[in-house]
Amino acid sequence: MAAPATVSPNARARRKPCWTGTPEVYFTKNIDNSRVVRVADPKRTREMAMFLAVACCLFVLVMTYAWQHFSAIEYGYRIEALQAQKTGLVELNRALRLEDASLRDPGRIDQLARQMGLQSPAAGQILLLDAGTPDPSAPQMASVASPISVVSAR
Repeated sequence: MAAPATVSPNARARRKPCWTGTPEVYFTKNIDNSRVVRVADPKRTREMAMFLAVACCLFVLVMTYAWQHFSAIEYGYRIEALQAQKTGLVELNRALRLEDASLRDPGRIDQLARQMGLQSPAAGQILLLDAGTPDPSAPQMASVASPISVVSAR
């Protein structure tokens, strides 16, 4: 007699189990709901209206907060830009004042005048406009409340 064949435990696990139990059969059933009328529940309608009102209020509050927040950020950027522009204008003003001071330098003006061929005025060519006593026969100029005197720098 031949020895019975031994089956390894792995081989048993790979084998499909035999069918056990009763078969399940499903049948389709057509249900006609065309005559069913849904009755409105006033309590549920009130709850939904209240929920919608609360949700709208919450939405408005969140949007208001977001608008204020982003407006504050935008104003911060505007302030920074204006401060940078002010700093630039202050520097430009300082540079222009320095240029003005260098252009008004009497030594520079005298040097340019000599290069152009101009000469210093002779002694008789200078007239002082604020002479002590005016000539009574000469026409008079209108004067303001405080007299202006012209002083020549020499």
